[in-house]
This record gives sequence, structure tokens and C-alpha cells, in this order.
Amino acid sequence: MKWEELLEKVADEPVFRTGFLAASGETLPALRLQLSRWVKSGKLVQLTRGLYTLAEPYAKVSPHPFVLANAMKRASYVSLQSALGHFGMIPEYVPAVTSVTTGRPEWIETPLGLFIFRHIKKSWLRGYKQIDLGSGQKAFVGTPEKALLDLAYLTAGADDPDFLAELRLQNMERLNMDVLDQLARTSGSPKLRRTVRLLRRLFDQEAGEML
Repeated sequence: MKWEELLEKVADEPVFRTGFLAASGETLPALRLQLSRWVKSGKLVQLTRGLYTLAEPYAKVSPHPFVLANAMKRASYVSLQSALGHFGMIPEYVPAVTSVTTGRPEWIETPLGLFIFRHIKKSWLRGYKQIDLGSGQKAFVGTPEKALLDLAYLTAGADDPDFLAELRLQNMERLNMDVLDQLARTSGSPKLRRTVRLLRRLFDQEAGEML
């Protein structure tokens, strides 16, 4: 495959897999060798085995980190502080992209950033939706309610007022307390029920301050 042929196929794709190019007629070993050469020459960025994105200035669209995270792990969605930061629920900048997955936990360092995957059980793979990130890109991201409970679920001591205070939650009017209650009940986790009770107090306190 020639470089011009690759550009024609993937210029509009934020990320692509080797299998996407397999229909070109070349054998997989030859295709992988050519892709490896383009990575070494700086034309491509390899994220994980078989997963690539075009390097600047060849890409027509800059890949959103959430799109890359979704592509790295199937059965995953962006959550915890990354989702909370995206929805304006916490003030801090979050440099790494954290997702939850039913697969094995993993830290993946790439030229485009750090991607963290935390393991959850299959029954807890819920409470997320596909959101529009602009430039025609979409990704699966936990709702604000689920991102908060994922954080509590995966963090020791998260059902403590001091922990929630350290988060410095903001824009709490974006939370649906009924959704939080339902998620906590269906989880069967006493820890999450305690967390929701604390969040409700914070929610009521912020609502009172706005009056």
C-alpha cells in the first residue's frame, strides 16, 4: 500500500485498525510492516497493537482523547474524574483519561497521552451514553451520576464526607438524585448507598445556598 492510498482511506478517521485496511489486497504481514515503517518515519502514531491514528499534519481531524480511549478497549466507557471534568462537575484539569471496562485493568502510555482502564463487573456496565464531541466524533461516556458512583465504587474511603469535600463538586444541579438512588439500589452496594446519602446532603446544601 502506498501512503497516498492510506490517506485516501483513513484521512477522515480519527483512529483506525489494521483490519480496516485488510481489504486492500495486501497480506497482513506486509501491511503491518508498512505501517511500522510509517510509525518510525513519524507519519503514523501507534496507540496499541493494531490501532493507529494519523500524525500531524496528515490528519484532517484531531482525535479526541475519549474516542481513542473507547477504541483501545471494547466494552468500556470514559468515567470517574475524566467524565466529571468533561461535565464541569469538578474544577481540576484531568490529564489522564480514565475509563471503566469489564476487561483487565491497564495503564496505557501513548504519544497522545495516558489512558487508564479500571475493571468493573459486567452487571455494573451501565449508566453511560454516547455523546457528541464535535468534528463528527462521538464516544461512550458515563453520565455524571454514574461517573460519581464509579469513582466511589473503585476508591477506598469514598463514602466519607472528607473525600467528597476534597472533590470540590460543582454544578451539582446537573445531578439527578433519583438516578443516583436507583443506581445505588441496583448495585446492591451498602457503600454506594452511603455515598448517595452524603451526595444528597451536599445537593440540598448547594440548592439552599442558591435560594
